[in-house]
Parts: sequence; C-alpha cells; structure tokens
Amino acid sequence: MVDTEQTSMERVNDDFQEISFKLAEYDIKSMIYVICNQQVMIDSDLAMLYQVETKRLNEAAKHNISRFPKRFRFQLTKEKYSNLKSQFATLSLEDDAGYGGRRKLPFVFTGQGIVMLSVILRSNVAIRVSIRIMDIFVDIRKFPHVIGLFLM
Repeated sequence: MVDTEQTSMERVNDDFQEISFKLAEYDIKSMIYVICNQQVMIDSDLAMLYQVETKRLNEAAKHNISRFPKRFRFQLTKEKYSNLKSQFATLSLEDDAGYGGRRKLPFVFTGQGIVMLSVILRSNVAIRVSIRIMDIFVDIRKFPHVIGLFLM
C-alpha cells in the first residue's frame, strides 16, 4: 500500500516537473494585455497553456457561466480584436482566413477568470498553469513600470 502511494506521488511530481518545464518555454508575460483597464489573457493563449483546444476551453466556461461574470470573462469587440491583431504580428491569435481559423471574436479572461478556469478544468496542468499565471499577475502589480503591457 505504501509503495503504491509513493509511486503515485512520484508520478504526480514528475507531471508537475514536466508541466513546469513546458511553461518555462513560454513567455507568459507577453500573453498578458491590458484591455478596458484590466489585465487579461486571450482564450487561445490560455488554451495553449492549459493544453486544450480553444473551443473546449470556451465550452467549459459557457457550461459554468455562473462562475464567469463579465468582470472575469468578456468577449472582445471587432474593433478591439482588430487593434490587438494589428499591433502584434506574432500574436498567437488563430488566423481568420481559411479552414481552422477563428470564426468568433475571442474571449479574454481576467485574473479571477483564470482562477475559475483552473477550478472547472480540473487537471494538474490547469492548476500548475494557473499558479504560474497568478504569480506573474502579482509581479506585474508590484512592478508595473518594468513590464510593458499593451494598453487598449
């Protein structure tokens, strides 16, 4: 029994180390924007970090809509979306043209919305990613002048 528990704990630790390594590959700070005076992350960036499809991430939020008031999650307007895309050629928003591209305006999630995502996605990845993102949000609040955020 003890061996089984130890093996299980070792597997969880290995999973967390692997997730941490993958997170180190991404510059999460560059995925945080200030839109409507709120620090937010775009659904497609969060989906990539959480290792789920954007469609599935938004479906999970929609199925738990009571957990996502407008101050936690909101959809960008065409104007804000166009402005965001025009400012960043390397932005990880899916291409609008062609098969598989974005067909709807993206949703953005505030820090509180990101915490709620980790609750509803219920995976080790979601927990680990959300902790990392929250740490970065706190750093940004402490040192806003050091981090250049895109303001809209």
